Amino acid sequence: MKIRNPKSRYDLKISTNEKVLEVGGGHNPHKRANVVVDKYVDTNYHRHSDIKVLKNQEFLQADGEQLPFADKEFDYVICNQVLEHVDNPLQFLSEQARVAKRGYIETPSLIGEYLFPKKSHRWLVLEIDDKLVLVDKEKYWFSTELDFGYLFLTWLPKTSLAYKLLLETRQDLFTVRHEWKDNIECIVNPDKEQLLNYFTHYWDTEMTAKFFPEKPKVQETIYTIYQMFRVLLRVLVNRM
Repeated sequence: MKIRNPKSRYDLKISTNEKVLEVGGGHNPHKRANVVVDKYVDTNYHRHSDIKVLKNQEFLQADGEQLPFADKEFDYVICNQVLEHVDNPLQFLSEQARVAKRGYIETPSLIGEYLFPKKSHRWLVLEIDDKLVLVDKEKYWFSTELDFGYLFLTWLPKTSLAYKLLLETRQDLFTVRHEWKDNIECIVNPDKEQLLNYFTHYWDTEMTAKFFPEKPKVQETIYTIYQMFRVLLRVLVNRM
């Protein structure tokens, strides 16, 4: 079941004595992972560069749909930007829930995938009513040629303070961040029109508010000012 939506993969509640697995660490493994597995070691089609293994990490080549570990061998499993690539997402998630007690999953959101799509991504992902909902990209018209990735992932974060503030106040705009315990609730290619409409129809006020609910003005103002100071502080520190 879902526990919460962390701000990022670095906002995880993992104690120092817990054993941590990362599935698909690729070129950017989480520093907290004790063991890292990756399916593809001879190609970078699914990642930006060569596999990287940090000091004191154990690396194994393994398929995330058939993990070579005992039941509940790990306390926590991290899966960052991998679920959208897999062949069988239900089997993939089932294996993570089998080998670990808790975990974290991060994927591009539907909005993120539209703005900076990748040919290697097979699934569109949303979190709806605390469940991960996946839709096969090939079932719908979806172009990977029109890609605004450089604009939103590189240029604006480097040049725009206003954009940095947006990312800090709306972390869920471009990514799905799902922390779970015991089991992972997931629906693949749903039949219900109510769910499919989020992937195929115009988002009206009700649909938009479900993912980006309006906050009380005072709370929103305080939170925005706080994040603005954090952004400015990081900019100043980086320039020193």
